[in-house]
Amino acid sequence: MRKIIIYLTLLFATSLMASEVNWTKDYDAGIKEAARFVKPVLFISSRHSCKFCVILDETTLKDERVVKALNKDFISVISYSDDNDYMPQKLYHPGTPAIWFLLPNGEPMYQPIMGAITADNFIEALGVVKREFDEYIKAGK
Repeated sequence: MRKIIIYLTLLFATSLMASEVNWTKDYDAGIKEAARFVKPVLFISSRHSCKFCVILDETTLKDERVVKALNKDFISVISYSDDNDYMPQKLYHPGTPAIWFLLPNGEPMYQPIMGAITADNFIEALGVVKREFDEYIKAGK
């Protein structure tokens, strides 16, 4: 009986941890981690007081499919301008949220997606980014 309780406790704890994106608020540490693990970076410029940032955070970024994909295939970094978090000048964009996909060296793969995006569209975007990133790595760039 004791083993069952321990097992259920571990299972519950694991499911709770898997329900959130593994964020880092430190851009430089995120870039180093992306280079180390050879993964693309999701970088979001956000504000706590931004209506669409809150919508993105409370819907899309809580979706189990999104969380799973990000935690498996991406290094995720979030920067809050109203917390004075660091943001590279080249990623500054007026308006939030700004959703960037970066190479492990910090170079943008595309222009940012601006505003809240649905989970279904975000999953589709993650698939495109992952495929293009994998092709980029295979090409030895």
